[in-house]
Order: sequence, then structure tokens, then C-alpha cells
Amino acid sequence: MLRTTALALLLANGAYFAWSQGLLAPVGLAPSTAREPQRMAQQIRPEALTVVPATSATPAPEPAAPAAPAPAAAAEPAAAPTACLQAGPFDAAQADILRKALAAAGLPGAAWALEAIAPPERWIVYMGRYTDADTLEKKRAELRALRVETAPITQAALAPGLSLGVFSTQESANEHLAQLARRGVRTARVVSEHRESTSARLRLPAADSALREQVQQLGPALAGRPLTPC
Repeated sequence: MLRTTALALLLANGAYFAWSQGLLAPVGLAPSTAREPQRMAQQIRPEALTVVPATSATPAPEPAAPAAPAPAAAAEPAAAPTACLQAGPFDAAQADILRKALAAAGLPGAAWALEAIAPPERWIVYMGRYTDADTLEKKRAELRALRVETAPITQAALAPGLSLGVFSTQESANEHLAQLARRGVRTARVVSEHRESTSARLRLPAADSALREQVQQLGPALAGRPLTPC
């Protein structure tokens, strides 16, 4: 058995050698080759090919040079920082002195303002207006009998009349009015007291360091009032 296998392998190797060397080509058994005749036969329309000389070839376009950067715009100077400043309060005489000092210093009118300071709002438990002094005194006597204290009204819009109490809030005035009603006071009411402003405040809405220094140099005209943020 072993001898038969070895003989078969020997014959197979011999047959493969003969086939690979083309010894079996006469009987139609040979490996395909890539020799020139076979390659020539495989060409498709070789007459359509044209050989172009290297000197006539179109040169590749050169890359465009990068554009020069535009010159940077000249930087504008930064605006000086500003802040809202104020000083006060000033009474009528002090405000008049300060107004004249600001004008004499040549400060533009748009750079400063003297603003009136509204007095705190007050509320009155009020009775009136009465047609004459006799009617006023008659009403005062009626309230005195009820042990209700009164004070004369000084505002022209409310005189002649009587004040039964002055309060800083409307709620407290209404509470006092309710107490008076329980004691028999029927015609009183709560009104707002309109008082004229008697003081002012200096305001610099957009002051830079130069304006602040100019105002601080006014000295006595500021009456010792410092500049503070609004």
C-alpha cells in the first residue's frame, strides 16, 4: 500500500512538472503566459492613442499668492468712564449760592442740575372748608366738647379749616379717622398735605473725573456736602 501511494505521488509530481514547463502544450495542456504576443492581442484600439511631448504639456497653474491683510483701523480712544453723582440737601439760600458758583466756573448747563427735593408726604384728618371764621369757631367748639384736639390749617387750598391730626401714612390717618367716628365726629375726612419744597439737591448725571474735580473745587459753595453716587 505504501509503495502504491509513493508511486502515485511521484507520477503526479512528474505530470505537474511537465505541465508547468509547457511539455504538454502539443496536446493542448499548458499554463497561460503573459508574453508580448498575448498582450498585443489584448489591446483595444491601439491606433487611437497619441503620445504628447512633455514640452507641450500645459503647466499646472501656480497657486495664487495670499492676499495681504487689510491694515487695521486706527483704534479710537476709549471714552472716559462716567458716573451719576449728587450732593445735598441745600436750603434755598445755599442752592442759590451753588447755582451762581457753577455758572461762574463755566460748567455747561447740561452737566448739572439743582433738583427740588419733595418733602415727605403727610396725611391730615381734615374738616372744612368753612365759609367764614364764625362757622370755623362753632365747629371748633363742638369738637372741644367731644374732647377732640384741633389745629388751624395753614395751606391756602384747605383754609379755613381744621386739622384733627397729621400722619406720615394714609393708613394711620384712616385709623385715627375711624376712632374719631366712634366718638361722634361725622364730617371729617383724610386728605394729602401738599407742601412746597424748601430744599434742593445737586445732580451730575454723567460726571467724569474732570467734572468731579471741578465741582469739588467749588469749596464753600458746596456747604460741606460731599459728592456721592446717585
